[in-house]
Amino acid sequence: MGCFDYWLRWAFGAPTEPEDHSGHGADSWRDYFRVNTDHKVIGIQYICTTFFFFVLGGLMAMLMRAELLAPGEQFVDANTFNGLFSVHASLMIFLFIIPVFAGIANYVVPLMIGAPDMAFPRLNALSYWFLPIAGVMMLLSFFAPGGPFATGWTAYAPLSVDMPLGQQFFTLAVQFAGASSIATALNFLVTIITMRAPDMTFWRMPLLVWANFATSLLVVIATPFIAASQFFVLFDRALGTHFFTPQLGGDVLMYQHVFWFYSHPAVYIMMLPGFGIVSEVISAHARKPVFGYKMMAYALIAIVVLGFAVWAHHMFVSGMQAWIRIPMMLTTMLIAVPTGVKIFNWLGTLWRGVIHLRTPLLFSLGFITMFTLGGISGVTLAIVPFDIHVSDTYYVVAHIHYVLFGGSVFTIFAGIYHWFPKMTGRMYDETLGKVHFWLSFIFFNLTFGPMHLLGIEGMPRRVADYASEFAALNAVVSVSGFIFGLSFLVFLYNMIVSWRFGPPAPANPWQAHTIEWLVPSPPPKFNFAEVPTVVAGPYPFGTPGAVHAYFPSRRPAAVAAGGGATPRDS
Repeated sequence: MGCFDYWLRWAFGAPTEPEDHSGHGADSWRDYFRVNTDHKVIGIQYICTTFFFFVLGGLMAMLMRAELLAPGEQFVDANTFNGLFSVHASLMIFLFIIPVFAGIANYVVPLMIGAPDMAFPRLNALSYWFLPIAGVMMLLSFFAPGGPFATGWTAYAPLSVDMPLGQQFFTLAVQFAGASSIATALNFLVTIITMRAPDMTFWRMPLLVWANFATSLLVVIATPFIAASQFFVLFDRALGTHFFTPQLGGDVLMYQHVFWFYSHPAVYIMMLPGFGIVSEVISAHARKPVFGYKMMAYALIAIVVLGFAVWAHHMFVSGMQAWIRIPMMLTTMLIAVPTGVKIFNWLGTLWRGVIHLRTPLLFSLGFITMFTLGGISGVTLAIVPFDIHVSDTYYVVAHIHYVLFGGSVFTIFAGIYHWFPKMTGRMYDETLGKVHFWLSFIFFNLTFGPMHLLGIEGMPRRVADYASEFAALNAVVSVSGFIFGLSFLVFLYNMIVSWRFGPPAPANPWQAHTIEWLVPSPPPKFNFAEVPTVVAGPYPFGTPGAVHAYFPSRRPAAVAAGGGATPRDS
């Protein structure tokens, strides 16, 4: 793909070849299936590819819920069930939630900061093409001798060392997904730091940009740890080392420490971009500046720092030293503080706003509700005695889905509905969008809410069969889950039909102030015919004539007269 030839030539003193931009931009639908260096094309490639794996992961969830509809074996045996939940979870985390945020940010962030593209366009392309490799490898594990990897998305050693060949597919696929994340994060950091429009200081950046800046810091610091954990497993499997063989000096708990030192920050890698999306959506659709803008940015950075101090709360029943439970319990409770700050700031933004209850805002409100509930159950899991009681039960399944689906995925839907007019130049069907929201909101709660009760009553997770006293609630969960899964078809139909036949989108349908709405929809290949000038913060709602940025050839009268910024943002 030519991602490395320029700097390798430079490093060896050879003549460099300038980029001719022959692979930049899309002139037809075929260009979305080729290697492309345009950040907007790459963003669409990310989004569509990750939703493909989302559908496959969802189908696996439907098959699992069909098996759990009643006690006894219905459709699959226990080993196949283990493979289904392992591949389901891995696809949803590594191939959907983490990279789909990268796709949305790829499209929007350069536009928001007034940049013509990402800092390293070819590296950007390479980071995308790592993803399908990772996803296909995970799916191909179903055809490996002995079946798919079946150790869950955590792949705990020593079980993952002793599993059949399918486990190796997971070990290698995670390396590709991790390399993609690191390359993308480095690209975002350099782009945000060095390519902002004139006069766009850090305190004039939209919160989506702040959120992706914080997320990229997390990715660069944390992701090498999951790579290390999988390399240790790979070395034990393929080279005969003994990192996880206690009889030969190995340490099984070391795997969990290394894995969770990545995987708890990974929860925030899957949440922080959504925080940025919700901030943009709520401000635009409530017609108000974000309440406590600077505190929101500080809270993002606080989450980055504290995210590395809570990993061992996943290990309260692992057999590690008992004394470490108390500090981990306290830090886990402490990290709820910056998250709570954001909840109250969003509510403060909504307070007395001119609220337009369109689909993006509905999903943002659904996110606030679901994420708050997931956060409350997270605090209960920080309490050592309660965590021991519900460890490895359906209470944990409920918690992670309230955080990662009711939280992350609701923000993903909010972002896609919000920027769909910008990406396609078309408007989606608002009625279908609201139908999608209400079906998702109602049946999400009916699917995962009862799991809290199942967990407290003692039903273990990751099992294909269960005791008869859990049958009634499992039937409710399964039927609700089927309807919840079908609700996604409404979204899919709305997006596909609207992209082709939807009415042309107005230049700025939400009357937002951020820079991406200053250019046509969809934007031209290199985004801007002239460099925008930033004069204020990104949310100057409520001040007549105030703008965040403008093009010099179209200087607003208020700016020419010395206005254009609110006192708070000046």
